[in-house]
Amino acid sequence: MSILDHLAATIDARKTADPGTSWTAKLLSKGPEKCAEKFGEEAIEAIIAATKGDRDNLTAEAADVIYHLLVMLAARDVPLSDVLAELEHRDGTSGIAEKAARKD
Repeated sequence: MSILDHLAATIDARKTADPGTSWTAKLLSKGPEKCAEKFGEEAIEAIIAATKGDRDNLTAEAADVIYHLLVMLAARDVPLSDVLAELEHRDGTSGIAEKAARKD
């Protein structure tokens, strides 16, 4: 099991945990919109670290982004396996060709 799979499973298990004792449960209890907002905040922090060239902070912020992405997905019942399957489907396809093939 990869660390991402383990983290996704932990987040899923926390859906039923006490929000008073689990940060993940607290986030999830606030709903998908709050989870999305928190993901956005973390993404902005990662962007700032990247533009400043702060490698250590970028590493930490990137970990936060991944965690909060998984929480946001869990809040909408989108399993990590679906995202990984989508990435696998796109593998070997030019990013330009993939974007052109998307439906508007």
